[in-house]
Amino acid sequence: MLETVLAALVVALLVRTFVVQVYVVDGDSMLPNLHHGDRLLVNKFIYRLRPPRPGEIIVFHLPELSARPFIKRVIAVAGDRVEIREGVVFVNDRPLAENYGPHLDDRSYPPVVVPPGTVWVLGDNRPVSSDSRLIGPVPLDRIEGEAFFRFWPPGDWGTLGPPPQPAAAVGD
Repeated sequence: MLETVLAALVVALLVRTFVVQVYVVDGDSMLPNLHHGDRLLVNKFIYRLRPPRPGEIIVFHLPELSARPFIKRVIAVAGDRVEIREGVVFVNDRPLAENYGPHLDDRSYPPVVVPPGTVWVLGDNRPVSSDSRLIGPVPLDRIEGEAFFRFWPPGDWGTLGPPPQPAAAVGD
């Protein structure tokens, strides 16, 4: 019996460490899509197989800035050129078709080319988000995984859905 319990604990620890982990949303930077207190499952294995893609929601750690992990949406990947003009995000000179919430931030930011080994992230609720506009690009080795499923609160459970179409011209 003790061997079975120990084996189960080892398997659970391995799954949590390498495959999937629970993440609790802390803050309002991903409103209206993710709310403070939402519980998510994070796939920790996916980025061992492939790099993050634009539109995916990732969890990452930057311990030099915060003890808490961040959760943001990938907007661009290495080599992409990102610019924000009066609140409209452009990736490679094309306006990003952002269909995941209203944007109340009409500020502009100068163009940036995303360096190798990094991704550019933004919160869906731009006015309150600490994201790549402030912290710069996120190194791939700081990414914990992709948030893919919300299991709490019960009324909102389900997959986080397919990512929006990145870098598509508005009106295409």
